Amino acid sequence: MKKKFAIGLLSIALIGGLTLNVNAQEKKTEVGKTLDKTGKAIGKGAKSVGNKTAEVAVKGGSKVADKTWKGKMAPDGSDVYINSKNEKYYVNSKGAKIWLKPSQIKTRVEKK
Repeated sequence: MKKKFAIGLLSIALIGGLTLNVNAQEKKTEVGKTLDKTGKAIGKGAKSVGNKTAEVAVKGGSKVADKTWKGKMAPDGSDVYINSKNEKYYVNSKGAKIWLKPSQIKTRVEKK
């Protein structure tokens, strides 16, 4: 009898605890909403910083290891690099090397 009573009491406590936990997660206070917005903003900023860091690192490595094609530019206006296999590429804003076809390379207009 005592075991049945203890098990019943324990199961009611567990169900009640889960119910309160679910309700607590559904309701957002102003502080909770502000924290969510702040967390998203921090994540967005961290992603932006990571992309810029990757871009700078890859461009630095490309300037050291590969040649820069003078007088030519990529479709986005950035420098065109030539590697040891004579392949042309540019570095995008996320730090990825984008390989170019000859038709994509444009002549850079010199500023006066």
